[in-house]
Amino acid sequence: MDLKLKDQKDCKFDAVSLGEVMLRLDPGEGRIKTARSFRAWEGGGEYNVIRGLHKCFGLNTAVITAFADNEVGKLMEDLIEQGGVDTSLIHWQKTDGIGRLCRNGINFTERGFGIRGALGCSDRANTAISQAKPSDFDFEYIFGELGVRWLHTGGIYAALSEQACETVIEAIKTAKKYGTVVSYDLNYRPSMWSAIGGLDKAQEVNKEVAKYVDVMIGNEEDFTACLGFKIEGNDENLKELNIEGYKKMIGEAAKTYPNFKVVATTLRTVKTATVNDWKAICYADGEIYKSNEYNGLEIMDRVGGGDSFASGLVYGLMTTGDPEKAVNYGAAHGALAMTTPGDTSMASKKEVEAVMGGAGARVKR
Repeated sequence: MDLKLKDQKDCKFDAVSLGEVMLRLDPGEGRIKTARSFRAWEGGGEYNVIRGLHKCFGLNTAVITAFADNEVGKLMEDLIEQGGVDTSLIHWQKTDGIGRLCRNGINFTERGFGIRGALGCSDRANTAISQAKPSDFDFEYIFGELGVRWLHTGGIYAALSEQACETVIEAIKTAKKYGTVVSYDLNYRPSMWSAIGGLDKAQEVNKEVAKYVDVMIGNEEDFTACLGFKIEGNDENLKELNIEGYKKMIGEAAKTYPNFKVVATTLRTVKTATVNDWKAICYADGEIYKSNEYNGLEIMDRVGGGDSFASGLVYGLMTTGDPEKAVNYGAAHGALAMTTPGDTSMASKKEVEAVMGGAGARVKR
């Protein structure tokens, strides 16, 4: 496996993300529909990865996104800055007083408990980033002059609008032109794609994107819906992975997209909203690598667990080049991220490596 990372001294950023960042309003242990107060966080499928790469793993990162130029947008910028992610690449879009021109996305999320599953209610139509066009970002400057070692983006952002589809493809093509490694999380959401052409549009866009991706992340449903590949004979809940079926599917994908260096996915068995079995696998160089298994994992907030997996995976690939270590960084980081509230990780690299090594939950004094 040779990802051919650019030299750190030639790049301003180790990694950047492209995607939507929303204001998450969290009712804590309560319900959205009966809440009288909310705690505010920032979060987004692509951004969560890049924040983890900085806050947990210490890399120099930036976010490429767009906000409506108003007080909520400034709040989002401040939350991102508190996480240590560079905000200089944000595009600020003019808006009016009531959000007709554009607005900032809001995501209400309740965590769930026991037999009551987590619940999300997004309010993200006509957001600044969904309206942003490739010309709103100077990708030649970002990837050609500033220099970036790794770009992470994904299918949640691509599904926002026709403009988002165009922007993500332009960004990836430019990144590859300048030797930046690209990771992409398929993250198929049928409800999001429905407004811009449904499954056909999802496949059209993702098949074009896939031509330029080095590290592809997604589960079986993602690969089937977005790229047309399927694992035959797999357990419907992925309790037991059909390794040979997975190898066959990835073998077909690798023939179609020989640019894929790594393919990875998380495997989650939901026992209750607060108890899951959790593990991950990674395909590289014709081999399948399995992470440690975290069975009976107790969860406080599952949102962002997959993004934190991606963050750990990217860190492991960037720093070790070892897919087995990388998938274990990812699985441990994702597991820890789900023990704290909010979309983003509160874990440290030291904690991640301790969990990878089998550390327990005894009190540390």
